Amino acid sequence: MVTDIKINWQQQAEQYLIQGHYSQAANLYEKAIAQEPDVTSYYCHLGLLLLLQGQEAEAQMTWMLPITEAEEEKLQEYTNELLKVLEKEAERRETLGEYSLAWTIRQHMREINPSDINNLLRILILSIKLENYEFMDELHKYRLIEILTNQETFKINDDLLIRFLEKILNLFPLHPTTLKLVEASLPHLPDYNKFLCILLPAAMKICHTLRQPLLAASFLKLYLQLEPDNVEVLRHLAIFYQDAHYYSQGIETAKLCCSLSEGLADKIFALHLLLRGLMSAGGYWQEICENCQNLEATFEQFIQAQPIALEEGRILRLLTPSFAIPHIKDDPASFRLIHNQVAEIFNNDVRALAQSQEKNYCRKITTNKKVKIGYVSYAFRSHSVGWLARWVFKHHNREKFDIYTYFVNYQLVNDFLQDWYARQGGNVRKLGMNGWEIAEQIYQDEIDILIDLDSITLDITSEVMALKPAPIQVTWLGWDASGIPAIDYFIADPYVLPDNAQDYYTEKIWRLPHTYIAVDGFEVAVPTLRRDELDIPGDAVVYLSAQRGYKRHPETTKWQMKILKEVPNSYFLIKGLAERESIKRFFYQIAEEEGVDCSRLRFLPQDPSEAIHRANLAIADVVLDTYPYNGATTTLETLWMGIPLVTRVGEQFVARNSYAMMVNAGITEGIAWTDEEYIEWGVRLGKDTALRQQISWKLRQSKQTAPLWNGKQFTLEMEKAYEQMWQIYLEKSS
Repeated sequence: MVTDIKINWQQQAEQYLIQGHYSQAANLYEKAIAQEPDVTSYYCHLGLLLLLQGQEAEAQMTWMLPITEAEEEKLQEYTNELLKVLEKEAERRETLGEYSLAWTIRQHMREINPSDINNLLRILILSIKLENYEFMDELHKYRLIEILTNQETFKINDDLLIRFLEKILNLFPLHPTTLKLVEASLPHLPDYNKFLCILLPAAMKICHTLRQPLLAASFLKLYLQLEPDNVEVLRHLAIFYQDAHYYSQGIETAKLCCSLSEGLADKIFALHLLLRGLMSAGGYWQEICENCQNLEATFEQFIQAQPIALEEGRILRLLTPSFAIPHIKDDPASFRLIHNQVAEIFNNDVRALAQSQEKNYCRKITTNKKVKIGYVSYAFRSHSVGWLARWVFKHHNREKFDIYTYFVNYQLVNDFLQDWYARQGGNVRKLGMNGWEIAEQIYQDEIDILIDLDSITLDITSEVMALKPAPIQVTWLGWDASGIPAIDYFIADPYVLPDNAQDYYTEKIWRLPHTYIAVDGFEVAVPTLRRDELDIPGDAVVYLSAQRGYKRHPETTKWQMKILKEVPNSYFLIKGLAERESIKRFFYQIAEEEGVDCSRLRFLPQDPSEAIHRANLAIADVVLDTYPYNGATTTLETLWMGIPLVTRVGEQFVARNSYAMMVNAGITEGIAWTDEEYIEWGVRLGKDTALRQQISWKLRQSKQTAPLWNGKQFTLEMEKAYEQMWQIYLEKSS
């Protein structure tokens, strides 16, 4: 009977607690303590009820009462009982979304047991939910890293630790404490795969969105302590090192990927990573050629071995590796024969994956509206494509077209050009790095003509185009055509592709009447380079080449050295991202082979901004282009600055950029159709001051008349092409 009465009043007290009637519940426990002062659980509950009424001091005094009289062996038992009562209520409050109250209860638990790691993690997660702006200071105050580092025997809640690390990596990825916290957590993570699922996306965000590749590499290096041969981690680590310009580490990591990769798709991407590292560094020509041959052979094996079932990650890696090959040789018919087959496999695999997930982007076409034009790219920022594409956005006829701009991997950084596109891009969509979500947004916006500015330089954009979210899809500007069957047209002009190019392109080549690109001009700052500071005489002839290590081909470099040898009192300025020592060895070796004194070479650092770079081009008398991969933005900048240019015209798109631009700027001087002509033009322009002056004058005059400098007219021609594409589509649909 007494037991039943006890149960009844305790149940009543529990109901009062749930209903928020704390004083009534406390009154019941006070009566119980008066009758049974030795029952310690009553003090636990009474103290909790006082705490819930805001009487923290009284609550602590109540909890202390049994401790003052408890025997030593009973002390831990009581403490555990108290923590159990507080834990239960804290969990209930969290479930109810009462995070502030749960946080307060857990703070008292921390005072009782400061080293309870699970309670500390829950306090910190609650602090994040409460948007505590002093969170990182709180983390230091609790000595969490010290506890994780020094104690090996405590039992930690694995899921809780993973959840906490996920929040930290998401909210504070750049904070130096975050890296230390991840390192301290490693011994307590039995489920490596679960941890990698949160770490890898965070590292990718740190590298690609927040532009901190070296920090991203540091996180992945920590993970390799758990799984040293995890190929997926090594792939990303190689990219992070390369993006951070840690070339040797990037190359070595890529080589490790090659040795560990087994399937053909994995081998293709590993070879791509190795070529990316070697070519970015510049100068490793023998290794580049060997690995390029390996890549082409592996591509052919992959094609012959079809069908191969691949998951999405491996599918996405199929196209980008082709990027290296046109830097090495100018053989578009042979290159595209292989590449187009890989692009078709890529396209079919992406579409099959879409069908398996019941994704269908077919929609009914309506004609009583303005045509919707969508532009998708990761390069709407300080990037070569970003600098060139903006004039179309500026001059678009908004009364005839609805313009949509799809930012792939929109970056929360201070970037003048990204901000410009965000203002001028019409209907702007700031998106992440999920191709399915981007395609869905394009489909929901009912885009009629989708323009891809990335081609194969970004796998995410390639996936979007393969999903075919718009009825008409076009590639323009970013690189050569991607070869994806879902893309209908490739924008070109009369010059940038030879007459027979349609024979080896799957896309319909749409040739604009004059040029495939035009700009109204460039911002130019004050130059920072002076000849005397470079120890170059004022009357010397200065040649310049400003290209990244990717484009440094030994044959072209030999031509440049032959030019230098034939022109007395001439110097060669070399600028562009590359590994400084390897690119020096590369040029010095070829200079010595051609009998050119290496003291005539100058290696320049990168300029702090694009505007300063353009201003500093003026130090050159002649710019020597690269081949088989020409300059594009650099060529436009050179011509805008009125500097004579020597280029070698090839067969592939990237070997004809400079030729197309020079013709559309109104000059033919410097256009070489053979290797010998390249050298002849270089020597002639170096020796003939009057000819250089004449070309500079023609380039200055061309700013008023040439198609290359008329962004408004070019936009009209692009819009006319869009209208014709749309009309063709409507006629076929009907």
